[in-house]
Amino acid sequence: MKRYDLTDFEWSVIEPLLLNKPRGVPRVDDRRVLNGIMWVLRSGAPWRDLPERYGPYTTCYNRFNRWRKKGIWDRLMDAIVEAYDGDIQMIDSSSVRVHQHAAGSKRGVRIVAWVVPEAD
Repeated sequence: MKRYDLTDFEWSVIEPLLLNKPRGVPRVDDRRVLNGIMWVLRSGAPWRDLPERYGPYTTCYNRFNRWRKKGIWDRLMDAIVEAYDGDIQMIDSSSVRVHQHAAGSKRGVRIVAWVVPEAD
């Protein structure tokens, strides 16, 4: 198993929730595509940099977007949280603040830190 791949336990929770479309062209391996999506989301790399072992980046990108619009990701993440009995935390950019120096503040702005001495 590679660094960002789903564990067997996580896959056993997710697999029954996946759409099963029996008609048309058979889908590529769901686990491989999901591992590719997780690789991009966890690494922060662009879709085009997806390693070849996960298949074409367009397949992962398209499936990610289709499932986002249908709300499937919410169901999958809720199932994983429930399977871990709440012992897992997920963080997104809405709850993480960037340090002021990385946020593009104006150049030449002086930051002053005040040190308050501890009371004896």
